Amino acid sequence: ESATPESVAYRIIFSSNEPKSLFSELEGNVITFVKNELKKIQKVLSPDYPECLKRQKEDEEVLEGRDEEKRRSSREAFLKIILDFLRKMDQEELADRLQSRTHGAVCHDLKSTVKKKFQCVFEGIAKAGNPNLLNQIYTELYITEGGTAEVNDEHEVRQIETASRKPDRPETTIRQEDIFKASLGRGEPIRTVLTKGVAGIGKTVLTQKFTLDWAEDKTNEDIQFIFPFSFRELNVLKKEKFSLVELVHHFFTETKEAGICSFEEFKVVFIFDGLDECRLPLDFRRTKVLTDPRKSTSVDVLVINLIRGKLLPSAHLWITTRPAAANQIPPKYVDMVTEVRGFTRSQKEEYFRKRFRDEEQACRIISHIKTSRSLHIMCHIPVFCWITATVLEDVLKTIEGGELPKTLTEMYIHFLVVQAKVKKVKYDDGVETDPHWSLENTKMIESLGKLAFEQLQKGNLIFYESNLTECGIDIRAASVYSGVFTQIFVEERGLYQDKVFCFVHLSIQEFLAALHVHLTFINSGVNLLEEQQTGAHFYQSAVDKALESPNGHLDLFLRFLLGLSLETNQSLLRGLLNQTGSSSKTNQETVQYIKKKINENLSAEKNINLFHCLNELNDRSLVKEIQQYLRSGRLFTDKLSPAQWSALVFILLSAEEDLDVFDLKKYCVSEEALLRLLPVVKASKKAL
Repeated sequence: ESATPESVAYRIIFSSNEPKSLFSELEGNVITFVKNELKKIQKVLSPDYPECLKRQKEDEEVLEGRDEEKRRSSREAFLKIILDFLRKMDQEELADRLQSRTHGAVCHDLKSTVKKKFQCVFEGIAKAGNPNLLNQIYTELYITEGGTAEVNDEHEVRQIETASRKPDRPETTIRQEDIFKASLGRGEPIRTVLTKGVAGIGKTVLTQKFTLDWAEDKTNEDIQFIFPFSFRELNVLKKEKFSLVELVHHFFTETKEAGICSFEEFKVVFIFDGLDECRLPLDFRRTKVLTDPRKSTSVDVLVINLIRGKLLPSAHLWITTRPAAANQIPPKYVDMVTEVRGFTRSQKEEYFRKRFRDEEQACRIISHIKTSRSLHIMCHIPVFCWITATVLEDVLKTIEGGELPKTLTEMYIHFLVVQAKVKKVKYDDGVETDPHWSLENTKMIESLGKLAFEQLQKGNLIFYESNLTECGIDIRAASVYSGVFTQIFVEERGLYQDKVFCFVHLSIQEFLAALHVHLTFINSGVNLLEEQQTGAHFYQSAVDKALESPNGHLDLFLRFLLGLSLETNQSLLRGLLNQTGSSSKTNQETVQYIKKKINENLSAEKNINLFHCLNELNDRSLVKEIQQYLRSGRLFTDKLSPAQWSALVFILLSAEEDLDVFDLKKYCVSEEALLRLLPVVKASKKAL
């Protein structure tokens, strides 16, 4: 009879010189353990499953710490032995049923937890306001496959404007549930997907919808486990040590309770949301290779080796990021890059129709947004749609047949006013007609504005307690800031109750930063944009400062700052502003200065932002001039000034219709015309 590994091991143990009584005791313990575990396995395979499993858990002795860990490890090893024996006995069906049922319970528990976590969302905010069911308000996002993981450090508003000019091309889109499914012609399977998108475009909600659909057994039923992480959560563990298994157990306790100490045999998806917020040192060149999922190390080493494919090479990874941080991961580790481009034109309308059930009201809002190009462009971002809906809902209630906000500055001032009114009614027992700029509210806005400006200069969207302290915000009162102005300032608790803070969207941070700079100049005469006070024209120096930026990081800030110079906008902030800051003469000088800059042959992107600035200043003279020429058919491009050329490009790029075919011949075929109209040619599918 041939010796098996088991019989050889038995002979080695029991032929040693140790006392026979010791091995008799060992044999008894092993037999007892095997009998008990076999009884449990018998119950798992019984028709009474899973009820019998619940009763068994209730009756089981509770162990703590290392003892519980040892028990889980022993059970997992024993299960592997049993599965191996069943397959040797040609009991494949029984082995498969045992394996699926053993881990089916934990999968069910994990799905239940995920459903509770993601089925409700607080639109635009976290942990405040009225929750909405994700499945009810979710509007499909426009996701394109392709692109590179290269860095794009342009201001995200520029990227939004570029995306808004791209025609909707259904053949390039990908649905969120198909993110790991290879497209036709792709030979290799997809392990790691990197999804890019500007702040507020919907990346987080996209991953939540993917996870929720899986938890509700709607899609991706072949996946056993989805583990969603955010880099905000991982940042808190920067100084901690974990093995990969311990990290999963830490966040997803169901896996720990079920005794799962290995994930190699499962189809697993790890989601890492918000790479741009990562404060872990992701050094792919110097970080040591790690292949053992049970070996403890720092969290950054775990993340790097997961991405490298050294840890759990069979796992799938989905990483989301803002474009500027995409190059933190070497391209060789990314199998597919996708981009969330936000809402298409039809998806914008769908969003507002879902938000406003009254058809007449929805139509009025959609029509109004279409009349303002800057609002229409920004509505590519779901968060901006939410801000717009919040403002217009309030304005329509308070002004019968009155003017709706048309510019970005008007929209954000109204948003600030809405929050102040909510605070007055909800927390101060006031009524909506009461003055909403109390001393407390004013101080709050000043503190938030200072924080917004200082962190904007550093490029930070996420702040920690030290950042708040630097701006004079009392940490103990931070809950008041986020409790009252929740829709502007979000407080989130990570692990160990650490707090992180952020503004709901980059644009809100930029608006408050502009408001802070404006208030400081009006109240003290200090220009925060200049290190040395030169006494130059405040608004003109701001234009120069923004134009100096190679990536346009002050573009939106400049629009808000100039918009705040208008007396009509300042009147909306009466109570917060004690005095007005500029005259119509000053505004006219600013308009003329901007037109002079447009005449200086700047880049197309800079000129387009300057036209948006003119729009915030309610000056549309250049655009109207060219529109009249176009309507009359008397546009002679050989006689256009640089400013008029820029106005023509702005009009063509701002057209509501897609630029499927651009007829260049209509605008002369000179070399100058081609160079001037190059941005329009790039934005069109075809140029004649």
